[in-house]
Amino acid sequence: MKTLNQAQPIIVRRIVKKGKPHGGAWKVAFADFAVAMMAFFLVLWLSQSATTEEKQAIAGYFEDPIGFTEGGSPSVIDLGGAVSIKVVDDPDSIPISQPEIKLEESQAQDIVDQVEQRKLRSLMNVILEQIERSPTLREYRDQLKLDITDEGLRIQIVDKQGRPMFDTGSAELKEYSREIINELAPTISRVDNKLVVSGHTDARPFPGFAGYSNWELSSDRANAARRALVEGGLPEDHISRVVGLASSSLYDSSEPFNPINRRITILVLNRRAALIMEDAEQVNPGEDQIVPAPVRVPPPVAKPDSVDSAAARSMDDIMQKLDERGVTREEPEQVPADAKPAPAKPAADNLVW
Repeated sequence: MKTLNQAQPIIVRRIVKKGKPHGGAWKVAFADFAVAMMAFFLVLWLSQSATTEEKQAIAGYFEDPIGFTEGGSPSVIDLGGAVSIKVVDDPDSIPISQPEIKLEESQAQDIVDQVEQRKLRSLMNVILEQIERSPTLREYRDQLKLDITDEGLRIQIVDKQGRPMFDTGSAELKEYSREIINELAPTISRVDNKLVVSGHTDARPFPGFAGYSNWELSSDRANAARRALVEGGLPEDHISRVVGLASSSLYDSSEPFNPINRRITILVLNRRAALIMEDAEQVNPGEDQIVPAPVRVPPPVAKPDSVDSAAARSMDDIMQKLDERGVTREEPEQVPADAKPAPAKPAADNLVW
């Protein structure tokens, strides 16, 4: 039996944790959060201190990053290390200390082409929005094809099975086709670019009368589309050319008889394509070209008053031609009015030898 003075045993319990420690992962997460907060407050500070032009530059970058980088400085905000180009309407507002910027011709041409490309792309977006808003265009949006080519903005109005723009063999626009072109005309006229209107047919031969083929039919249809554009409000001087291409440029070359090949194309030319077309039309005669001789219209011949006057004029013409050829002629001897006639010579039989 234990006594009261006997020491009590001390029991120490040790808890052993077998799991791995957390480590420093939380430090990385906290650092990312701090960096994000710093970037957020930096954006707020820049938005507060930025000018209106710089805010427009930022907005332009986020709307079209590729076009913005190709069209100017890659820096969203000009920090003084790159050249910034600002277009002003009033030349008097340009600062005197503005440094002169010199660009090579190729660089200037690239800038102009990029601006032109952006303008045509903006026009295409406006037309696409118009198609969605307009009940007339929205109903036929599957027949409207828009794309950007090397020559400009191409708008194609194609036929559909059971819904053609023209009757077979006719160049008269159907009513809904006329409404489509009339609604597109005001939007296209927002830009001052030249237009080319072309008509296309499928590969099926024209079944009409002789001497009238798909070439004439496509030309007449293109001209009908031109009249509809002008009727819709497009200035007539915006149209540069109206052509008929028949089936030489098929939309679906794998199926030449496909109704989609029958279409009207409205091409909004860019600046480069318009200049090329103007240069092609202004052909100067050169050494290798045959210049036709001018057509000379003979003067009208008056009816002679008498036979004698006609004979006299004919004789004068003959004498003039002889003079031109260098033929000499003897003038008749002028006899004075009071001279006596010479005695007649005797005949040879009466002579005395």
